[in-house]
Amino acid sequence: MKYKRILLKLSGQSLAGEKGTGIDTDVLNSYVKQIKEVAELGTEIGIVIGGGNIFRGLGGVELGFDRVKGDYMGMLATIINGLALESAFEAIGQDAKLFTAFNTGPAGERYSKNKVIEAFKQGKVALLTGGTGNPYFSTDSGAALRALEIEADALLKGTRVDGVYTADPEKDPNATKFAKISFDEVIEKELKIMDLTAFTMCQQNAMPIYVFNMDIPGSLKKVLSGENIGTLIQE
Repeated sequence: MKYKRILLKLSGQSLAGEKGTGIDTDVLNSYVKQIKEVAELGTEIGIVIGGGNIFRGLGGVELGFDRVKGDYMGMLATIINGLALESAFEAIGQDAKLFTAFNTGPAGERYSKNKVIEAFKQGKVALLTGGTGNPYFSTDSGAALRALEIEADALLKGTRVDGVYTADPEKDPNATKFAKISFDEVIEKELKIMDLTAFTMCQQNAMPIYVFNMDIPGSLKKVLSGENIGTLIQE
C-alpha cells in the first residue's frame, strides 16, 4: 500500500446521493465496502465526514440562524453521518469506533489522538466527527487538523470529481486534469480544493492531499495501490 495511515475526508453531500438530502444507503454501503477492503490490507484509516446532506452551518446563517448555533448544528450533523457509517461498518463485519470533538454522552467517545492510535492497533476504522469542536471552522479544517494530529501519511479527499482540474469539469468541457500540482500552483491558479484555512494547514505542515472520485467503486484501493487516478497536491 502506498500509504500506511490515511485521513479520508468524505463529503456529507455525496452521502445523499441523487436524493440531494439525507442518507442514500446505496452510497453509504458502497463507501464502507471500499474502506473495509483497504482496511483488511493493513491501512489505518481515520475518517472525517461533512454534514451538508443534513445541515450546513453557513446555510443556516442565510436562513437567519445565529452563526455559532448554526455551526454546532452542522457539527451534530457530522456525528449523525458518523453514526450511520459506524452502523454500516458493523453490518459488514468491520470494526469501527466513533469519536466526537466534544462530549456527546453514549453516542461517541471524546476524541483524543492516543485513543485513535489505540483503535488503529485494534484494527478499527476511526470515525472523527464533530469538526474541530469549534464554530467558524469547516469540516475541511477538521480533516486537516486530524490528519496532522494522527500523523497520517496523506489526506485523501474523496469527492464526486476524479481530481483537480483547470476549471470546473461539470461546467467547462475543455477543463483538463492535473496528475500532480504544488500547493503554490493551486493558490496561484486560484483552484478551489478546500477552504483556505485547511489548505494552508496542509501546506505549512507538508501534508500531501490526494483528490479522487470516491463514488466509483474500487477507487480507494486503486489510490492506495499507487494507481494515478486522481490528483496529488504536494510541495
